[in-house]
Amino acid sequence: MSNHSGCCPCESSGCCTPEPERKKITIDFLYLDLTVCERCQGTETNLDQAVNEVSKVLRAAGYEIQVTKVNITSEELANKYQFISSPTIRINGRDIALNVKESGCKECGDLCGDSVDCRVWEYEGKEYNEPPAAMIINAIMKEVYSKTNANASEGVEYVIPENLKSFFRGLKKE
Repeated sequence: MSNHSGCCPCESSGCCTPEPERKKITIDFLYLDLTVCERCQGTETNLDQAVNEVSKVLRAAGYEIQVTKVNITSEELANKYQFISSPTIRINGRDIALNVKESGCKECGDLCGDSVDCRVWEYEGKEYNEPPAAMIINAIMKEVYSKTNANASEGVEYVIPENLKSFFRGLKKE
């Protein structure tokens, strides 16, 4: 019996095909605070739930999901990640929210000693303080079946929103 590196028991030289390279889905979760901010905490919980629900199917279809969670603690990080509003979920560089809508966030305001607005999510005609898991799952599946892989923010000059500048200034005073 010839040696096929434990690949398969047959002796034919062509029976072992390498596993195809997995396609990647990169999910970035960007947030201001997970200690007290209920919006960020709820978003993280719903993101984890959504990824758990779709990961088995996506792995079977040849995809690998990579989730990166980034606590945006400074203007420098906000600039680096082109952070617009907290919390943010991006799939392969694209924000899952079609537009940025915000409302007052007491917890983040208490953190920095100023009034701060955080993201409000719109899904199926309703507003939510945390994106529903179904919204995240739909965004992941849309990315999987999308024909384009370009980053939607390419070519757009980033300017840190005043709301975030105010938040970071308040943190520095503490």
